[in-house]
Amino acid sequence: MTPLPDTSVNAVNDPDTIRAIGWAWREVRRGAAGSALRGKLFGEGESALDPGQVDTLDLIVEREYWRMGDLAEALRVDPSTATRAIQRLEKLHLAERNTLVGDGRVVTVAVTPAGRSRHTIIAERRLKAIVEILSDFSPDEQTQFAELLERFVGAIDNVSRTFEP
Repeated sequence: MTPLPDTSVNAVNDPDTIRAIGWAWREVRRGAAGSALRGKLFGEGESALDPGQVDTLDLIVEREYWRMGDLAEALRVDPSTATRAIQRLEKLHLAERNTLVGDGRVVTVAVTPAGRSRHTIIAERRLKAIVEILSDFSPDEQTQFAELLERFVGAIDNVSRTFEP
């Protein structure tokens, strides 16, 4: 067994806890990306969206338009990855690219009415699924889980900026 590094004052001393969290994280990632739930949330067949495209749709509905570079930064991906996601959304008529009025060199992306409608359906399904998933948790546990999950995501962001393997 590999010993765990002591990286802070709050170092985790229990390898079983770390392994349990790592396993759960992996299973959440696998389940969200490959389970039957994904099809129920994001669609099936030719018009099915993958999680990255849903992430993109989640963002583009928030503004009138996005500059492609800003969208890539918000998605935390390189610009070519954002471009591929938008291309797929364009093929499904869920997004459209244009040039910025006043500066034709700048490419922008916006959600289409069909994209907004599709996003509404996905958001409603996702909310319903989360409510069902959390129904086994007490209100206090739900609050605690939300707070801990937000801290966990923040910690991931911090480590991603400073991590040296």
